[in-house]
Amino acid sequence: MNRTKLMVSVGVLTLTAFATVQFGHAAEAKPKYTTKEVMKTLHKGDTSVGKRVGAGNGTKEDFAKMVDYYGALPANKPPKGDDASWKAKTTALLDSAKALNAGKPGALEAFKKASNCKACHSVHKED
Repeated sequence: MNRTKLMVSVGVLTLTAFATVQFGHAAEAKPKYTTKEVMKTLHKGDTSVGKRVGAGNGTKEDFAKMVDYYGALPANKPPKGDDASWKAKTTALLDSAKALNAGKPGALEAFKKASNCKACHSVHKED
């Protein structure tokens, strides 16, 4: 009887360990877009989504695209600088995009403040 209990205990521990490892890998899932992909897609060029939106000419499609792409930023690691600053800056950018998408008052001003390139690049962009 003791041998049976031992085998059941070993089986339960093995399954628990396996489940823990699988859950851990799920929590470490890669963000949908890299930071480079987000910046290139939304901010590269004079006719970029970011430029249009910042000028007050954004469309509902632009706002939805921003929410989709900026949603990946907080999950990415900063190329340099501390994680807390990265989370604060990228979350502000995402929140401003969500506010634009929802048509909230003051959203454009919040986006302009959050999308200040130098404020983020000076502390997080690699040299």
